[in-house]
Amino acid sequence: MFNRLFVLSLVLVVFGLGCGTKSDAGSNARLEVRKAAVAGQFYPDDAEKLRLAINNFMSNRSFLKQYWPIPSGKSIEYHNSHQDVFPLEIVDQPLALIVPHAGYVYSGQIAADAFGMASKSKYDVIIVIGTNHTTAGFDGISIYAKGAFETPLGQVAIDEVIAEQILDADKEFTFNREVHKREHSIEVQLPFIQVLFPNTKIVPIVIGLPDLRRCQRLGKVLVNIAKQKRILIVASSDLSHYPNYEDACKVDKGTMESIVSLDGEKLQNTIQKQIHSGIANLSTCACGEGPILTVMAAANELGIRFRDMVSYANSGNCLIGDRNRVVGYGAIVMSKREGVVCLPPKFTDQIENQSMEELESTDKQALLKFARQCITQYLTTQITPLPRGFSTAADQKLGAFVTLTKHGELRGCIGHMSQDLPLKQVVGMMALHAALNDHRFSPVTADELKDIEIEISVLTPTKPVKGYEDIVVGRDGVALEKSGYSAVFLPQVAPEQGWTRDEMLEHLSMKAGLSRDAWRKGAKFSTFQAIVFNEGEFK
Repeated sequence: MFNRLFVLSLVLVVFGLGCGTKSDAGSNARLEVRKAAVAGQFYPDDAEKLRLAINNFMSNRSFLKQYWPIPSGKSIEYHNSHQDVFPLEIVDQPLALIVPHAGYVYSGQIAADAFGMASKSKYDVIIVIGTNHTTAGFDGISIYAKGAFETPLGQVAIDEVIAEQILDADKEFTFNREVHKREHSIEVQLPFIQVLFPNTKIVPIVIGLPDLRRCQRLGKVLVNIAKQKRILIVASSDLSHYPNYEDACKVDKGTMESIVSLDGEKLQNTIQKQIHSGIANLSTCACGEGPILTVMAAANELGIRFRDMVSYANSGNCLIGDRNRVVGYGAIVMSKREGVVCLPPKFTDQIENQSMEELESTDKQALLKFARQCITQYLTTQITPLPRGFSTAADQKLGAFVTLTKHGELRGCIGHMSQDLPLKQVVGMMALHAALNDHRFSPVTADELKDIEIEISVLTPTKPVKGYEDIVVGRDGVALEKSGYSAVFLPQVAPEQGWTRDEMLEHLSMKAGLSRDAWRKGAKFSTFQAIVFNEGEFK
């Protein structure tokens, strides 16, 4: 279906907890630069595209934020529009962030939401704590102590002094180069650090088994360093793996609420309770449980008051996501000082349709802007934006077509008839398909975008009609089905072509691959109406 869309092998990574032996081989050897292992898979391998992708994420940064707890005596000015996300001021000098580590097309925006909270702060070193996905038998804590990590944006130097301090602090902490060699959970965070905190050194740490006591000891060591240096701790973790969309939203809400409680035992109990609750296909609630436990321990030691759930999404929210099997992504920031009081994260974007909610002018403009943004960002970075920042009208499960024209001539048109996804997501998906997957045309190029005009047709629910006599040209869109063949025309097609009803049905039959007169006998018809709007209306 997305045969042209994603040349990146952006996959939801199967979680694997290692358990094994301690190794300190090579800890005193001179190390070469750790080369990028997942560039071109999890994120763009072209430096220009990668930097642009990070900058796009930061420009699209919007937050769903909550103080935990709300400071006493503070007056709370809640968000008063109908949108679910909105710009937020940064928090002053955060100590820790919890960020996801999937492919950027899935989780990059949520990671940016967290990193953006610290983007105006200055740090001496950033501690990046990942989780072991690649090395069977490793269950300890490995600190990468020498050299540098490399991405398409260049090299990030290791703070060797601080790395050695951490290694020397506990006999169970080791330096195992192999654990880091192919591990993506640290690597995918580095481009954000390179763009937002240039020249800041890092200390990469990989945790195997999420042993609470061991993670607490590491947290205390990091607190001792924080007393001497300005540090930012980045805990890399995705949330639930592989339940359906609705179950993921419930599970991830419970996990994030346990994290901001800063009670490690509560988090582990919550995870175990949810894992054994009978939720289909739920294999883990947090693949980076060890990094999260470490951050919680450090925050407790420092008396961190503000633990804020910044934003949430799962792969089912993305334009290539399967809502039957998702991975969750959450952003959390921890700081001693306050930012802005806002509403808590919205964990689901689905609403049950009672009756179709009217689209306001602002809704139409937002959908058109998003359609163009999806095409533009994919053509320039191979990354697509999250569909968020819309009114509840765009959360409705509705079908839609996106039509592209160039100098008045059709350039692409593809639609989704089923009422199974939020309208905002359908519009983004169909915009990409119209630009890249309409086989009547070559894919749209970035150079063409200035000449492309976008039109969106939001579809009302389809209703079967007894026969073609009930079809009204100009009012009804028509879906024809016969002998396993089918085709659809939007309501505006026949008037634009000057067709009568019979002429429209003849062309519809041929579009379905049937004979010209196939519609006259044995065909089934459904009709629908469309709310049609285009960019030209708002210029």
